Amino acid sequence: MGNKVVLDFNEAFIIHEDLSEIIGNLSFSINKGELVYIVGRSGAGKTSLLRTIYADLKLKEGRGQVLDFDLSKLRSKEIPLLRRKLGMVFQNFELLQDRSVQDNLAFVLKSTGCKNKTEINERIEAVLEKVHIGDLKNKLPNQLSGGEQQRVAIARALINKPELILADEPTGNLDSETSDLIIGLLKEITEKGTAVLIATHDHRLVNKYPGTVYRIEDRVLDRTSIF
Repeated sequence: MGNKVVLDFNEAFIIHEDLSEIIGNLSFSINKGELVYIVGRSGAGKTSLLRTIYADLKLKEGRGQVLDFDLSKLRSKEIPLLRRKLGMVFQNFELLQDRSVQDNLAFVLKSTGCKNKTEINERIEAVLEKVHIGDLKNKLPNQLSGGEQQRVAIARALINKPELILADEPTGNLDSETSDLIIGLLKEITEKGTAVLIATHDHRLVNKYPGTVYRIEDRVLDRTSIF
């Protein structure tokens, strides 16, 4: 995979909108193709860290580099450019309920400037095959199981060929068997060179699909081998 760094924080402080400090003196990095877990109790700051990475929270202190973007100097007009280079997967899927799987994915491509219909169809077909749901492209979200909807969400995250995917409690609404399939799929994605950062509190999955693990506790993020 090489050692290309796709994310790097150095002495950064994650600060909430109300100016309360959530994580202090944060230093860690993620390499290309690495599977990384952020663990910690509910409210520890996992989601706030991810929000800072995709520039929903501003980095006010310290250094944070995501791909080619310096988070401390990021201008508002650059935020959409950053997000195009990231893939994001959420606990609640966040799919457009009135559009088919095909149209959900086409919407992302069109909104990021892809207008060639043939290219759109080819990229959608390729990404659906990657997540093993190529036969569901004409279904609406409410016709799919939770696991199938999360596979569509992962396909959406992959559609612009990101170097880093952020997944915020991606198995939070899924049963254990389906959770295994989703984390197994994300691990499979890392083997193709895309780094994946998963915020979770699911001990079982972290142990079953090993990666680099960081724990947030008492406003401190540390690497850990025990979860």
